[in-house]
Amino acid sequence: MPDFKTLKGPKGFGGFTLVEIIIVVVILGIAAMIAVPMFSGAADMQVRAAANRIAADLDYAKGLAITHQKPYSVVFYASSEAYDIRDTTSDTVVDNPLRSGFAYTINLATDSNFDQVDIVNADFDSDGTDAITFDYLGSPYHGKTADSANALNSGRVTLQAGNFTIYVDVEPMTGYVTIAGP
Repeated sequence: MPDFKTLKGPKGFGGFTLVEIIIVVVILGIAAMIAVPMFSGAADMQVRAAANRIAADLDYAKGLAITHQKPYSVVFYASSEAYDIRDTTSDTVVDNPLRSGFAYTINLATDSNFDQVDIVNADFDSDGTDAITFDYLGSPYHGKTADSANALNSGRVTLQAGNFTIYVDVEPMTGYVTIAGP
């Protein structure tokens, strides 16, 4: 019968100790906890990207209004998952600065980068208004007119992909755009 106290591997080395195995398992556990949040689903990434796009486009419309000293609107069409930026004085869609000759209309349903994202609603002042207008100072108004009767009290665009929901909020008075959600 072999003596287990002196039994060694083929080259005379012993195995791993329990402490060494526990340390390796702990390191792998920590690495997994760090890595798992980075592997969010495609829908989560799409809804975050869509929120960033909408926030940037709201800021773009606000910048146009300030630069050109006239009102510009962002009109949402939640049923078709789209929105456009309009020159409010002529009620025409502005040209897309990145695609010359094309109207600045964004359709999330037909864009493969956002095809899983739904515009649940675009609610400006809880009155069913699906448009926001910025005046020459960048102040927001609900609807397509920039008059004092339509001053914005609250504005939110709700986006959803699967169970993941994110909000794009527009602050009254300043028109400051923020993204809220998980």
